[in-house]
Amino acid sequence: MGLNVSSWSIRHPLPSIVFSIILLLLGWISFTKLAVTRLPSADIPVISVAVAQFGAAPAELEAQVTKTIEDGVSGVEGVRHIASSITDGLSVTTIQFALETNTDRALNDVKDAITRVRSNLPQNVTEPLIQRVDVIGLPIVTYAAISPGKTPEQLSWFVDDVVKRALQGVRGVAQVERIGGVEREILVSLDPDRLKAAGLTALDVSRRLRGTNVDLAGGRAEIGKNDQAIRTLAGAKTLNDLSGTMISLSSGGEIRLDDLGTVTDTIADRRTFARVNGEPVVALGIKRSKGASDVVVAEAVQKRIDALKAAHPDVDLKLIDTSVDYTKGNYEAAISTLFEGAILAVIVVFLFLRDFRATVIAAISLPLSIFPAFWAMDMLGFSLNLVSFLAITLSTGILVDDAIVEIENIVRHMRMGKSPYEAAIEAADEIGLAVIAISLTIIAIFAPASFMSGIAGQFFKQFGITVSVQVFFSLLAARFVTPVLAAYFLKHVPHEEKPPGKILQGYTRIVTWSVKHHYITVLIGLGIFAASIWSITLLPQGFLPAQDTARSVMAMELPPGTQIGTTEKTTERIVTLLRKRPEVKSVFVDGGRVPPGIQEVRRAALIINYTPKGDRKITQRELELAISKDLDQIPDIRYWFLDENGLRAIALVVTGADSNIVNNVAQELAAQMKRIPIVSNVISETSLDRPELRILPRADLAARLGVSTESLSETIRVATIGDVGPALAKFDAGDRLVPVRVQLEDGARGDLSVLEQLQVPIYGGRGSVPLSVVADVKFDQGPTSINRYDRERQATVAADLVGNAALGDAQKQINDLPVMKSLPKGVRVSPSGDAESLNELSDGFATAISAGLMMVYAVLVLLFGTFLQPITILFSLPLSIGGAIGALLITGKQLTTPVWIGILMLMG
Repeated sequence: MGLNVSSWSIRHPLPSIVFSIILLLLGWISFTKLAVTRLPSADIPVISVAVAQFGAAPAELEAQVTKTIEDGVSGVEGVRHIASSITDGLSVTTIQFALETNTDRALNDVKDAITRVRSNLPQNVTEPLIQRVDVIGLPIVTYAAISPGKTPEQLSWFVDDVVKRALQGVRGVAQVERIGGVEREILVSLDPDRLKAAGLTALDVSRRLRGTNVDLAGGRAEIGKNDQAIRTLAGAKTLNDLSGTMISLSSGGEIRLDDLGTVTDTIADRRTFARVNGEPVVALGIKRSKGASDVVVAEAVQKRIDALKAAHPDVDLKLIDTSVDYTKGNYEAAISTLFEGAILAVIVVFLFLRDFRATVIAAISLPLSIFPAFWAMDMLGFSLNLVSFLAITLSTGILVDDAIVEIENIVRHMRMGKSPYEAAIEAADEIGLAVIAISLTIIAIFAPASFMSGIAGQFFKQFGITVSVQVFFSLLAARFVTPVLAAYFLKHVPHEEKPPGKILQGYTRIVTWSVKHHYITVLIGLGIFAASIWSITLLPQGFLPAQDTARSVMAMELPPGTQIGTTEKTTERIVTLLRKRPEVKSVFVDGGRVPPGIQEVRRAALIINYTPKGDRKITQRELELAISKDLDQIPDIRYWFLDENGLRAIALVVTGADSNIVNNVAQELAAQMKRIPIVSNVISETSLDRPELRILPRADLAARLGVSTESLSETIRVATIGDVGPALAKFDAGDRLVPVRVQLEDGARGDLSVLEQLQVPIYGGRGSVPLSVVADVKFDQGPTSINRYDRERQATVAADLVGNAALGDAQKQINDLPVMKSLPKGVRVSPSGDAESLNELSDGFATAISAGLMMVYAVLVLLFGTFLQPITILFSLPLSIGGAIGALLITGKQLTTPVWIGILMLMG
């Protein structure tokens, strides 16, 4: 059969037609199933390890827990980065693996590594929580629960118990989190004088309450002929029962709980809050899982919300923020562009062929190439996003190339007097090698780009494979379907040869001159190519072009030690300033934390929704710059803007062994970056110190008296904040278990003299001694949190870009700063986020293009059987870059990932 598979297809048309119909059906079914996302899912394997040690300060956690965890996982195969965040009582280590690493294997490897070092961790830490991170970016939709008939506590419980449970069952939902609201708790406020008189400590009361107020399983017994379960029921059923719980005394006897203080059914101290346009709400954010469709998940969530509203008419669940509208708009615009491109391609084909039937045959190749590509995308786990749609729309013209070549040659043979059937067989055989060469060279140039590494590689992977698959199906259509349709559908149309027009005559003269003066032609070509390569250095570079999504995410923080009430008032002032702008539609405040999940009462995230782009005179970037100037009026705040993944435009990670040197370098780098005109809002995110109360044990005396450091720590912790988590006693409220927090009354917790007189138990139950006897109590400064990166202390210097400034230009100016050229020994400054991806793109693209050109040359050598002719064909490829670079220079556009994709398309 050789290369002339078309001859067989013409003689046996049914297999080709049936196979085409099957591919169309598979493609359509896959198209309806494909996820719709804004960008390709960069499925980076990420595993987190969380360890809690209640009441532990960041410095102690780093030394005793975090370093042990980092040392344990550092030897796991495929680890790329290890980042740790340490706050009061919690150490979270995030391990990022290379993209090609299997996430399940990475999870098992990390579990094995933690098992090996578990014995090195302190005994009083919680069991390490090891899990894969499947959540992508920020919530895609956020709702507010509103109910005038419910208290804040009742509404918060409704969200936790009813709404979250319902939404967590929606396919594609990775996480549902309540934002704001309150937590119910039973508060036992102890009087220090009564405690002292009874010879008890807050720790004693908490432990004895936890040991007595509980229902437990008691085993099983065979009574008669029945197998009976045994239960021990000692839990209080009412608040009065709990208040009357008898607490045993060390000296013998017992005392009622309410004789030691007051027992109140109340709400826990707030650590978070939520507001919409200044009004307090209980909100919930929904995050999608990796690979899930933004649009499909949002629609499924809305359906479940509608069902909840129908079942609970007393609660209104109102959509207050969404990032899906922009994704949906991109999807609709891409579909529209695809149809427009296809229609224009068909019109152009008709203008040149001037044959309706031939044009229809050429047009049929479009769906036969595009729809099977959807099927392949579905099999490969791709989504419909900016990059995959770019691949489909940009290659629309390429897809009809093979069909045009086939049709044009068949029509030429028909004009020689042959029947359509005969012309189709002979013309397809004649042109077969050229058609295969066209398709395989395109595939050869795009296939290597699919193997680029890093985040940038995820973009080129979807683009390269999507284009290659489409071109492959286009080749199949051209070799199997187009000749069949031509043989049975085309009709002979009388054609009169017209003399060449002026355009063709002019083109002929230019070609003739070029051939006669071939040395000059070659020099001109080399000059154009050299100028094009040099012009690339003049272009501003970025990773992704700035997008106006009509939505900004801003984070802010206040000085260490700030209470949540002050944070709430500050955000109210910010909201008031923002709402004075006519472009601002709404402002949602997520107080008590900032992306990517850092929780501190002095921080807050604000999601600002703007009017549509067409209704504004200024862009989103310009709005953010104007808002920054407004916020400069507010003292003692730091603020910054984030992208949809919770990252800043510029982020530099400063690492080293000595935290003081690292912080000094970060602060100096931030100071010098502020002089760069295209950079704004520079912040050195070093660990800020806060005032703290330090307990310094007198080791010798404490040892003689039998007082351990652990009992000292537990005594002061329970007295001031109570026990935490599993250590808390529980009260059975019927529909849930409510934590019982035991601590000193408010006045005593803020009195240093009272804290110094707290009784600390002696080992073996031999009484107690005042805290001031075995320890010194003094005020000092300590870190609010500690961040580590690749097993070293970390500080981050982050900034925003001014207007339409390019990330590449900012990087160049930062690298030229004096501090970057004289870094202390052992200190490194590494780009992260988009800057790291931009470096990967620059390194990987040159390699991919070189490999693509070599593959194209190899394909052409194999097809033509000569080494010289392919060189003449390849010589034209670099010349295509000049037009693209010239267009970018004229329009002032940046050299971003989509532009590199376009250059790759030109090369193909």
